Amino acid sequence: MKLHQYYVYIITNQANTVLYVGVTNDIKNRISEHKLKIFKGFTAMYNCNKLVYFEDFQWIQDAIAREKQLKAGSRQKKIDLIIADNPMWNDLSDGWYD
Repeated sequence: MKLHQYYVYIITNQANTVLYVGVTNDIKNRISEHKLKIFKGFTAMYNCNKLVYFEDFQWIQDAIAREKQLKAGSRQKKIDLIIADNPMWNDLSDGWYD
């Protein structure tokens, strides 16, 4: 039986001034779409293309609930979450597309 895998992620721009929270079932493809600005929306407008945080889930309901929780939280809570796992704000997708 194949397990499902869903991701909640936070991306930012190069200056780390904008935070975007999203959910996907294919994180590599979705981050690539952000980097290539496939969809003309918030992330394209604000150049959000650096993956700084993600969590994985087996069930979509859990991922969506977590996404809503993060979106409802303060900017500082998101920053604290990122710093706890990725204090240098590195692009976690570096090396995925080589």
